[in-house]
Amino acid sequence: MNDIKNILIFIRNIYNNHEGFVPLHSPTFNGNEKKYLEECIDTTFVSSVGKFVDRFEEMVAEFTGSKKAIACVNGTNALHLALLLLGVEREDEVITQPLTFIATCNAISYIGAKPVFVDVDMDTLGMSPNSLKDFLIGNTIMKLNKDTNQHECINKLSGKRIKACVPMHTFGHPCRIDEIVEICKEFNIELIEDAAESIGSFYKGQHTGTFAKIGVLSFNGNKTITTGGGGILLFQDEELSKYAKHLTTQAKVPHLWDFVHDQIGYNYRMPNLNAAIGCAQMEQLPQFLILKRKLAQNYEDFFSNFAHNSDIKISFIKEPKESESNYWLNCILFENRIIRDEFLKITNDNGLMTRPSWHLMNELNMFKNCFKSNLINSIDISNRLVNIPSSVNVL
Repeated sequence: MNDIKNILIFIRNIYNNHEGFVPLHSPTFNGNEKKYLEECIDTTFVSSVGKFVDRFEEMVAEFTGSKKAIACVNGTNALHLALLLLGVEREDEVITQPLTFIATCNAISYIGAKPVFVDVDMDTLGMSPNSLKDFLIGNTIMKLNKDTNQHECINKLSGKRIKACVPMHTFGHPCRIDEIVEICKEFNIELIEDAAESIGSFYKGQHTGTFAKIGVLSFNGNKTITTGGGGILLFQDEELSKYAKHLTTQAKVPHLWDFVHDQIGYNYRMPNLNAAIGCAQMEQLPQFLILKRKLAQNYEDFFSNFAHNSDIKISFIKEPKESESNYWLNCILFENRIIRDEFLKITNDNGLMTRPSWHLMNELNMFKNCFKSNLINSIDISNRLVNIPSSVNVL
């Protein structure tokens, strides 16, 4: 009990907040947000047309090293569109991980496709290349599609095509994405990076979301930077990015006055108001990342010392090898679920927001009958992990 109170006191001291509520991750608006919003309002271009949308896309593309970026209303929309762009169809199967936010599986479900779950690695918290390859070797065959003259990966148990794979960089920690790229090539599976949580994270010097044909970032209110709501698609293929932009704007054919739409499109384009905030946030992103790494180092030092002076075993999750994590949400692992749950109760009862990881997707009613591999690591992490306050507004 006293050990947990010591953790609570330490975190409150970090935030110079000794009595009030400490959120898990609150946004910080110390830049040009108000200025750009006023400018946006003055132009009257507050919806999906305006210079801030274009500027925001250019800023994100430059920062991540993408050729193009297409802004959407939110990250879930972006994931949905990415799946459509790469040919996922109803009754297809899409491999992902059970330790993820519901948006990943919701986007798959919007199409009428089915998720398949493979395990994560303990050090990255993201999809395990070993688990992915073991599942594919043991449960699939390659079959020639005579219509396309392409070999497709078929689930032997369901008889359905495995069209895509969606790994996630969990809490901002890069997974072993280069290995996943090679596995997907071997089995002719399309790859989409769910990099929703990892803007500012790099793997082997390359920004997350840029290893696959399409990567997806999120700018929800609790992310490292925010546009209020918002997401973005990252492309290395400029033609594919043009098609994505077309689909996000209701598939409207450009014309001065006429309304012609050449296919079913989506109202997924980010409003200029949101993009105005995003431009101001992007200007501050480098400083945010410095502060987040400083905070993570403070936590790492504290829990390292804590381990030598406490009967409670807690380990701080550090960035994986060959990675530079943005430390979006700092994570700690307890020795068992009982102590983890006691910590969650005491901290939240005392105004310090902490939370466990999401319920594993395969445990939810909607996905409980989906195919899955052995999920030993995912189960272990979900029983022991806690996110602790990670806002950048550290005084």
